[in-house]
Amino acid sequence: MAWLPVIAGCCWLASKLFGFGDSDPNPTYAAIEARKWAEVERDRAIRDLDSMKAQVAQLVQSIQAMQSRTLQFQQEATSAAAAAQQKTQEQMRAMVDAERAANAAHFAAESAARLATEESKKQAQDAEAERQRTQAALEGARRAAEAFKQDAERLQRAAEEEKKKADEAVAQSEAARKAAENDVREATAAKEDAERRLREGIQPVLTPTPQEILAAQAKIQYQENLFHFAVAGRAGGGKSSLVNAFRGMSNRAAGSARTGVTETTLTVGRYPDPDERCQHVWYDLPGAGTMRIPDWQYFNAQGLYVFDCIVVLFDNRFTHTDIAILLNCRRFKIPTYIVRSKADQHIRNIMKEMGYESDDENFDRSQRSTLYMAAREQLVDETRRNVKANLVEANLPDQKVYVVSSSCLRAVAKGEQPSRVIDEIQLLNDLYTEAQARRVRHGSGEIST
Repeated sequence: MAWLPVIAGCCWLASKLFGFGDSDPNPTYAAIEARKWAEVERDRAIRDLDSMKAQVAQLVQSIQAMQSRTLQFQQEATSAAAAAQQKTQEQMRAMVDAERAANAAHFAAESAARLATEESKKQAQDAEAERQRTQAALEGARRAAEAFKQDAERLQRAAEEEKKKADEAVAQSEAARKAAENDVREATAAKEDAERRLREGIQPVLTPTPQEILAAQAKIQYQENLFHFAVAGRAGGGKSSLVNAFRGMSNRAAGSARTGVTETTLTVGRYPDPDERCQHVWYDLPGAGTMRIPDWQYFNAQGLYVFDCIVVLFDNRFTHTDIAILLNCRRFKIPTYIVRSKADQHIRNIMKEMGYESDDENFDRSQRSTLYMAAREQLVDETRRNVKANLVEANLPDQKVYVVSSSCLRAVAKGEQPSRVIDEIQLLNDLYTEAQARRVRHGSGEIST
């Protein structure tokens, strides 16, 4: 029948519209391909819909032609029935005439009357049969017209259903296109955010597992009865010299941490306090920001999350590396102390910028002392303002910055009283106070490692 190809075409279109391909392992490429596929499928659905509309139009024309033929057939059947009825009427008149003739010649022609009567009956039967045939033809035409009408309605419903499916397919294609565009936007935003975080040196939020914590504690020989100080910061900042100064030792003394102009600490160095009464252990960590240890990996790579206290040391500039260490220490609730080292060198450089020459005999002791105090004040003020600005930018709370020199700190650690002290005494007091407070809290069960 004429509508079978349409149904087959609709089924083919549905299979094309609702088919699924293999997913691409690359989400960005899959999103782009999904958008292209959706656009191609949308155009194809529109073309198929136009073709189906043309077929439906042809079917409608065919149905109209069939209805015209049915109407013509009905008219012919009506004419035939009218002719049959007219013929019947004529036959009835002939029967009346025959009956009158029979009555007039009843006695004279009894045989002829009987024959006339039989002929009339036969003609009446033929007329009835013709009428029944006409009625049957009319009924057949009516049923055919009803069947054609039902087929037309069925085809119309099928066309409307296919149009609905096509519209849904177009809508799904549009939704897929929008979803693909949204995926592309989200992927682009994630990529840009990751690149920004990488440029800024922001370490991804990584929480160590219990196994990693135990391994880090074993690596530094962690003991519950000791307080573990770690000195961390960028390479070349003077970490080894500061560790030696905390222990009251010179850089050349036996058992001191190795020092140098370039990065000399490649592994974590563990240095117990020379005074056995002090339950302190100092750790000299490898420098951050080198090819060996990138900024964003420094905290977790060195296992800083297992130390009791961390000294964040910097020399010239307070950097993203130092911010990353402070941010992670805050996550793990580890006390931190920000220290700027090499104060004696920085003060000497500032004095030279102010006009001081060490070999100039015209500078007396009073002038040198005045320049020293001015240079010291400038160093401390610039250092604290710079650190505060960086902490505010990183949304970290403000905290004290200790400006020290290793030589002066070493003298204080040995119990001496150097003349040019800046923050060395306060730094040692604060560190030892922190260690004592931790032992008290640990003894009362308030904290656990």
